[in-house]
Parts: sequence; C-alpha cells; structure tokens
Amino acid sequence: MSTHVTDEIASQPDCWRRAAETAAREAALLPRPGERVAVVGCGTSYFMARAYAALRESLGAGETDAFPASDPTPLGRRYDRIVALTRSGTTTEIARLLAAARGRVSTLVITGVPDSPAAHLADRVLGLGFADERSVVQTRFATTTLQLLRAGLGVDLAPAVADAELALYEPLPALWERRGQFTFLGSGWAAGLADEAALKLREVARAWTESYPAMEYRHGPISISDRACLVWCLGPAPSGLRDEVEATGALFAADAVDPVAALVRAQRLAVALADRRGLNPDRPRHVSRSVVLAGAFRPATAEATRILRS
Repeated sequence: MSTHVTDEIASQPDCWRRAAETAAREAALLPRPGERVAVVGCGTSYFMARAYAALRESLGAGETDAFPASDPTPLGRRYDRIVALTRSGTTTEIARLLAAARGRVSTLVITGVPDSPAAHLADRVLGLGFADERSVVQTRFATTTLQLLRAGLGVDLAPAVADAELALYEPLPALWERRGQFTFLGSGWAAGLADEAALKLREVARAWTESYPAMEYRHGPISISDRACLVWCLGPAPSGLRDEVEATGALFAADAVDPVAALVRAQRLAVALADRRGLNPDRPRHVSRSVVLAGAFRPATAEATRILRS
C-alpha cells in the first residue's frame, strides 16, 4: 500500500543531496566554528538536535548543548546562537522560546515552512521546503535537517546517500517483523538516532520499544531481552555487545552503514510492522503534525502575529 510516509521515506537520498547543496550555498547561516550553540526541538526534532550537538562537539567545532524547546535553560545561559529545529514552524514551545529570545541571543530556525510563526520570530531562517512532509510522523524532514547540519560541519554526505539507497533497496529480514519488543542502541551522536528509531516504531506501529546509549544497555535494560526481542545497534557496536545480547536469546542487529541510513531502515521496519498489524502509518493514534497548545500565542504568539502583520 502506498502511503505518504512510504513515499517520503523513499525520497530521502534525493533530499540529502539537496541538503548538501543547501549547506554549501547557505554556509553563512549555519553555526560557525567556535560558537557556543544551543539546539532546541520537540519530539523527533529534539532527537536530531541531540545527535547534532554530540557530533559537533566530537568534531571540535564548539560547545553545543541540546534541549527540548520547552526547557527555558538556553535563555538563562550565555550562548552565541540558538538553533531551533521545527518542521511546521507552528509548535508552541518553539514559538514561545523564540519570542522570549528576541533581542537577547541570535536565533536560527531550520524549518520546512519558511513562512511560519517560528520563522518570523527568528533572526535567521533556513527553509527546507523540499523536505517538508504530508505525513504526520517525521521521516525525511528530520534526517534532511541533520544531514544539512552534518554537511555544515564538513561531513561528506555521499557515503550516507549511498548507504540510504542500499537501505531502501535491501529487503528487511523477515524475522524482524515477528519480534514483540525492540530495543535500539547507539553510541555518541547515534544515541539520539536510537531514540528516534524507537519513537518511529511507537508512533507508526504502536510497538513496545526502548532505546539507550549502547554502553548503558548492559546496566539493567538488558534484563528485558529474550527470544521475543530485537536489539538493534545503530552505528558500530561496542566490543562484546553482540555476545551479551545473543546470550539472552534476543536477536542482535548492527548496521555497518551510516547511522542516519540505518535510521531509514528503522523507518521502513515501522511501516512494515504497521502493515502487519493492520494500522495506517499515515494516521498514528493520538499524534498530530504539530502540537499547538490552547492559548499558545499568549503572550508569545501575540508577538508572532504582530511580526507577521508588520
């Protein structure tokens, strides 16, 4: 069955190529080496913020912290820049934080909708309209945003694009779909991707999922693993992890591909599980495209409305 989310998952290699081009063209908008940066988002965008923050620091590009947009901490610390990730540009927490940051710290919004409240509240806007989505769940916008930011750090995206094309082409192992519990692991910047993979299976297939930093899995969470489980490490697995997982009876998987390409495979698994369970991946339960709270723009959106009308 063709769905919006299926089509959007399949479009990711092309979106990543465009992300690399955008990063080169709009390099002046992205955080500069040495800047102290706070990256904020909600849900999937927060997980991408965490991945970028960990990667940026690991590459020595500058101190970088990630926060849920609902956390006011960035406003109480000295940052050179706040980078807000928001697909729709209408999420309440993002709008409130940007409104509060005006005149206090430079802000950059990366969004799929450049003409949105968040975009009008930010000092600078980087639009990724080509990666916007019709589906409720995020797939290509999230990964394209992360790939744009990776390219801005000097990462060559060509290997990731090739790996994503492979991840889209190769059949998923049949045994995966028969598991009843899924644990995703990741080390370093891939830990945020593990959280996102788990979220995708929850949203799309209502699956029982967990996620942990790979080394933390041994400290208690391994107790849940048995023959009904798939334990999947995105990115390189720590030494000895496979043996420990397989000793529980669980099925172990570790991808040799780029971790973001591995996330594409997890997205595909989420859709396959939904189909197996008779669920529509375009209509996840209790989830909407953007979380806009009642009274969200009082006072924050009153400011957004004023800016939009000026």
